[in-house]
Amino acid sequence: MAIETYRDAWGIPHLRAADALELARAQGRVTAHDRAWQLEMERHRAQGTSASFLGATALAWDVFARRARLADTARRCFGALERRDPETAQWVRAYVAGVNEGLPGGAARTPEFARTGLAPGTWEPWHPLGVWLTTHILFAGFPAKLWREEAVRHLGEEAVPLFATDGPGTSGSNGWLLAGSRTTTGHPLLAGDPHRFIEAPGVYQQIRLACPEFDVVGLAVPGVPGIAHFAHTGTVAWSITNAMADYQDLYRERLRRTGTDVEALAPDGTWTPTDRHTETIEVYGNPPTELEVLETPRGPVITGWPGTGPGTRTDSGPGTGTGTGRGTDPGTRTGTETGLGTGTGTGPGMETGPGTEMWATKETAGDDSASRAAAGGAPPPQGPPAPDHETRTGGAGGKASADGEAEALALRYPPRVTEDLGFSALLPLLRARHVTDVDRAFDAWAEPVNVVHAADTDGGLLHRVAGRVPVRSHTNRTRLAPAWLPGHDWQGWHEMPYGDLTDGVAVMANQRGPAAPLGVEFAPPHRADRIRALLDERRAWSAAGLPAIHTDTHLASAAPLLDHLAALDGLTPEAGALRDRLLDWDRWMDADSTDAAAYAAVRSAVVRHLAAHPAFAALAEPPALPEVLLPWLALTPRIAFALEHLLRAAELYGVDRPAAVRAALQEVAADPPTGTWGDTHRLAPWQALPGPSPYDGPALSGDHDCVLCTSAVPGLTDRAARGPAARYVWDLARRDDSLWVVPLGADGVPGAPHHTDQLPLWLKGELVPVVTDWARLERVDLTEDTDG
Repeated sequence: MAIETYRDAWGIPHLRAADALELARAQGRVTAHDRAWQLEMERHRAQGTSASFLGATALAWDVFARRARLADTARRCFGALERRDPETAQWVRAYVAGVNEGLPGGAARTPEFARTGLAPGTWEPWHPLGVWLTTHILFAGFPAKLWREEAVRHLGEEAVPLFATDGPGTSGSNGWLLAGSRTTTGHPLLAGDPHRFIEAPGVYQQIRLACPEFDVVGLAVPGVPGIAHFAHTGTVAWSITNAMADYQDLYRERLRRTGTDVEALAPDGTWTPTDRHTETIEVYGNPPTELEVLETPRGPVITGWPGTGPGTRTDSGPGTGTGTGRGTDPGTRTGTETGLGTGTGTGPGMETGPGTEMWATKETAGDDSASRAAAGGAPPPQGPPAPDHETRTGGAGGKASADGEAEALALRYPPRVTEDLGFSALLPLLRARHVTDVDRAFDAWAEPVNVVHAADTDGGLLHRVAGRVPVRSHTNRTRLAPAWLPGHDWQGWHEMPYGDLTDGVAVMANQRGPAAPLGVEFAPPHRADRIRALLDERRAWSAAGLPAIHTDTHLASAAPLLDHLAALDGLTPEAGALRDRLLDWDRWMDADSTDAAAYAAVRSAVVRHLAAHPAFAALAEPPALPEVLLPWLALTPRIAFALEHLLRAAELYGVDRPAAVRAALQEVAADPPTGTWGDTHRLAPWQALPGPSPYDGPALSGDHDCVLCTSAVPGLTDRAARGPAARYVWDLARRDDSLWVVPLGADGVPGAPHHTDQLPLWLKGELVPVVTDWARLERVDLTEDTDG
């Protein structure tokens, strides 16, 4: 059988081939046709070469990718895959061959290539693993440990639970599983929506993969073969949510330079060599950047290292250009990706621009005091003693013990240690027929760590955690671990826990659940509680009824602020009227609601007043860290997403919260919003190459703690870059009664008929039917399909 490509009415590709290898080739080819620009962007991001055509705005990411050794890790993982699982390695190679076949034609129909002058490159077998790793390297939110370090240093240990919430460094999802006893057909249902940065093109690709071995529909990740996260094989279906597990560590390393080499202090008191080399980053429109790359026995160094004098550096950025980057997510993306400042010097030392590193050398500080150790004179971190007295050696940013020594941060993450990204799970998932098959396949899963729901046509159900989480000390999990002290190495891997259904229902929305022993911070329970309450409103559900849950906009987290408003007295007439109006509000964050707009305005004002309080002044300016990590340390988003905790705490560092709420209420009453929530709460998808004119996205309902989780950042912006990156309903009674939708469309080419044709449905909460009858599909020839 030759490869056959079909499309449904929404342009979704349905592929049919003689065997799994030819099908992988077909998947790579159609993905390159539909998503050529996206594939090449992801490949360059994995390689740390995106600045070569995007310029200085992409340099911060490229520096991080090189320092974190993302490409090298992906290469190692593919080499190990060839040794351990040659069948899957061959299957990945077939996908890559298809990508290389389709890229020339895909690039020819994609305007971004002409705008940047970029020519499509050649994919190598490790590139899909690089795409997967790059997409998820920030998913576990390891930079949150930097925030905790800073918060404890300035506010004390009690700051950790106060600010613990699903903040700017995480991405989440909703997912629920209904046993046959809770459905109208007697067969299980799965539904949900992954919350990620909304990207253009989208992060998920609706696709069908069929060969004599299997016939699977689902949501693939462009650049990665198979269907990992959300799929229906006809007899079994599965879905995932972020387990919020902690599986990456940051180590404080003590380093010293010995001639041309760099050594790290080991727990046994000896100085051990680091792996060291230099790399050149090409930057469009600017001179190349030279970067020294170091790796200790713990992992790659992602911050500065010993320098030769104040302000010296090897990666001085070409100016201060800015660009909006993919965000603060687990997920997977960076925040504002700016050029790395204007620091000068040619020695291997510290950065002095916006990308300035946290740790400086003793020479930078001067001989009289280590308190000026950070570049630019910023005070170094100096926290209170940790429970195991780990600060006795000087602490984070403490005084170096000898000339030429400095501290840096090394990142330890499982694939760097195990040379395994979990790709051996992908083929068994496609071949799965029952939940037991899905369960066995996810035993090979690596990262990100997820909670899995699965069900089959025989009524089998699965609720488990999948992934790889190291066993190590409490300090490793919560803060920065001192590499020079014993007790911080990894001691094997946690067993993955399983969960149960309650009255035929399992709901996961990133709250504490079966993964609780594996994580530190979880989402508030509001979304999960609301989904459960809605499901309990009726005994039996159909696939057609579940999309109503996707779009619920009730905001339970409004209660603490409304309680504060209710307690105010002595208000001006305008403020009193606004207060009474908000107390009567139904707490629905609908796009057409003027009351929701008023609440959001008061909330943002409260966040700004709290962020401006002197108690938090030391946290207002983040430490000198690489640009990629700074979103996790931004004070205003931290206060915004922890507002519920901060308003309910018994005491808040002397902050007069009633006064802050009063001031915010009066400020908004004096200049109230005149429109609806949707006038300011608008979709702002991430684009690697924004269009020539500002994007004016459509109005959105929902909010961060609603089931319809469209996340703005109160105090900064009402625009939402995060939200449901897809929605799905998998019906085990009849697969053709399943439903799905993505925010934009199946085609990544601007102006193509299927580029944004699903957006109106996504906005209204409607889903399109999954079609599996080949007679209802249109066969296409990709060589002729040049207009989308």
